[in-house]
Amino acid sequence: MMPGYRKKAVLFLISQGVTLFGSSLVQFAIVWYLTLQTSSGAWVSALTVAAYVPQFIISFFSGVWADRYSRKRLIILADSIIALATLALALLMPHIGEGTPLLLALVVISAVRSLGAGVQTPAVNAALPQLVPEDKLMKFNGVNATIQSLVQFAAPAAAGAVLSLGTLRATLMIDIVTAVVGIGILSAVAIPFEKAAGTPSMLSEMKAGIAYAAREPFVGPLLLIFGLFIFLCVPAGFLATLFVSRYYGDTYWYLTVVEVIGFIGMTAGGLLIGTWGGFANRVKTLAVGMTAFGALAIGMGLVDHFIVYLALMAIYGVALTMVQTASTTLLQENTAPEMQGRVFGLYGAMFSGFLPLGMVVFGPLADAVSMRLLMVLSGVLLLVMAAGVVISKRFYLHGRARA
Repeated sequence: MMPGYRKKAVLFLISQGVTLFGSSLVQFAIVWYLTLQTSSGAWVSALTVAAYVPQFIISFFSGVWADRYSRKRLIILADSIIALATLALALLMPHIGEGTPLLLALVVISAVRSLGAGVQTPAVNAALPQLVPEDKLMKFNGVNATIQSLVQFAAPAAAGAVLSLGTLRATLMIDIVTAVVGIGILSAVAIPFEKAAGTPSMLSEMKAGIAYAAREPFVGPLLLIFGLFIFLCVPAGFLATLFVSRYYGDTYWYLTVVEVIGFIGMTAGGLLIGTWGGFANRVKTLAVGMTAFGALAIGMGLVDHFIVYLALMAIYGVALTMVQTASTTLLQENTAPEMQGRVFGLYGAMFSGFLPLGMVVFGPLADAVSMRLLMVLSGVLLLVMAAGVVISKRFYLHGRARA
């Protein structure tokens, strides 16, 4: 028998994995459809901005909600919003037609889905420390990364198969089913909730969260480092489908295999962290992951053989998991319990803010200059940033794991 906390945590993570599968499958389908229809960096950038800017904006509010309201109910509400938005798109598609009207509809519906993700993400990250002892957080974050990677390993393969054999509309319907299943599992998990005394205004709570992150000598810098990391990931990571379609092949098979290989690496990274737990100093895990990611971005930009590119992509997945797991665990360990929701709202804002910013910068550049050059330059900057993390002794020493 599993200890009580372990059973609840596993059920919680499985519920999120199920809903993530449907959401990821739909997102892959939308991005791939748009990429292959347009082969335009500007359109891909527009879709990415729509998919993340609403999440960025609402993250400031949803972090407060995650500290004020039941995190379980917020997660269920967010999953429901995403599923309903997907259903609406599927029902409207026959009336929209093809070409630009459908592409614009995909951008709009991605923005609506982004709002749901912005509510869900801080609630999920803040809920896990309620279910798992602090000394087990790194390993359970590794388990979570493994589940997410396994799910996202299956999602692009499933999306490619459904799109090749069926239609975009049929692909969208899968998200409805997974949302119902995921919500059903989560409903059986008890997540503690104590309503805070008093009802301060939303704005005052939001300001308190931002002020807390700004004055904490470790939390604020870590949030900024994560945001800059995401920004510099764009050329090698988030524009990978565009890169592959231009340099190797513009079919669903090529797009599917590169995503699958990337998530194999992320799964391996999650298994590694889940069993090993990372270095005793969490910041060392973060710095090693960033260093590897930078070197791999350079390598992927220089090689011209698809098999070698895929091998580097697999290792890149391991490095990405190390960075994300280490940064999440560091925030969970170094943030006051009453501020977890707001800090992870800011964490989500770093991701959903810096990613579209990177797409706005690198997407149009990818239409004007060599994508290989962009990947190499971003990799060099990542190596510089990783060195800065290590050189900053005060920051580095702050990352030691707690007993």
